Amino acid sequence: MTADLWGTDRQRQNEAYAASMAETVPGVPWDELVAHLADKDNHNRAIAAQLLCNHAAQDPTGRIIGADLDALVAVTWDERFVTARHCLQSLWKVGLGSDAARAAVVTALARRYRDSTSEKNGTLVRNDIVESLRKLHASMADPVIESTARELIDEEPDLKYRRKYARHWK
Repeated sequence: MTADLWGTDRQRQNEAYAASMAETVPGVPWDELVAHLADKDNHNRAIAAQLLCNHAAQDPTGRIIGADLDALVAVTWDERFVTARHCLQSLWKVGLGSDAARAAVVTALARRYRDSTSEKNGTLVRNDIVESLRKLHASMADPVIESTARELIDEEPDLKYRRKYARHWK
């Protein structure tokens, strides 16, 4: 199945992806996923990012902290915005793995939020981050997550977007 995951036949690739995402214990090796975060094919980068987020959600050892999290966050800056967004929308799952992973992903999301102000799709990035923090908070009920999200929302200079982001927290 992992050969299909990185293949060029999109139907087989999508089937392998769906099967991998549905598995309770992911069958794709961690190091293989990390390696594919830099794949030349943006579809493979998106798949690797989403599966790695799922892996990290089930890893109580916090293996994601450090270089692997940095590589994952780098995908949120991908040249193909759709790839960046797929990664960004899954990144919150990393925080489900351990307390240390949760703290690391909240910090990474906050930094990514603040760094997005000058990019073309910055408002979408910031919205995805606020929504991701909400999803993580809904799963973990950590007050630090909520306070971080509200702090980020308050930093938004455009009132229209500040209101939009705040809707995730009502």
